Amino acid sequence: MTGWPDDRTAATIRVLVVDDQFLIRAGLVGLLRAAPGIEVVGEAGDGEEAVALAARARPDVVLMDIRMPGMNGITATAKILEQAAEPAPRVLVLTTFDLDEYVYGALRAGASGFLLKDSGPERLLAAVAAVGCGDALFAPSVTRRLVEAFASRAGEGVGPGGGGCAPPPDLAALTGREVEVLKLIARGLTNADIAERLYISEATVKTHLNRTMSKLDLDSRAQAVVVAYESGLVTPGEAGA
Repeated sequence: MTGWPDDRTAATIRVLVVDDQFLIRAGLVGLLRAAPGIEVVGEAGDGEEAVALAARARPDVVLMDIRMPGMNGITATAKILEQAAEPAPRVLVLTTFDLDEYVYGALRAGASGFLLKDSGPERLLAAVAAVGCGDALFAPSVTRRLVEAFASRAGEGVGPGGGGCAPPPDLAALTGREVEVLKLIARGLTNADIAERLYISEATVKTHLNRTMSKLDLDSRAQAVVVAYESGLVTPGEAGA
């Protein structure tokens, strides 16, 4: 998913806001509309409406609430990404830590990252800009807290919905360098951080990541993080993870 449609520029990020609570949704819309470089192309109060609006408005970023009446954010995320024309939008999930299992499901559905609902305005705008440009997904400390909790559950064969998990992809197809990059991504490092750590260029990091995702049949960087934990490449609680 690279490039922008002909009628868009990288300077403007088109955002669809989805939240069933009117006051929260209105606050998000107001904040985003006041920010330079961001255009709100629609707002939805449930997942079904979000899917329909995403197909019509073709946003670059969908700011997605998780728990909503009717179609929830996980199902909506999956449907939006399944039906989207290229380049597909990036979904930024809105969550609170007491609903971690929903976030995990959204990441597996293809969401590009997540944002805590109690985040301040500057963090929200930075997250939208980062996800819109395909950069960092979420803070390393938040990555650990969320993914480690569910990696341990996945190791017990229990998924977010209480059922069994599918086995993680086989990492044997990856080169040694691709494994290194995947491990560092799972630890929350940005492309720039990884490039500095491995003494390679950011472009080379992106190449390794793209090849890794292709080999493992992954759709997003977030899914790569989940796979790294589920496969045991990165161990919950591991020093430096």
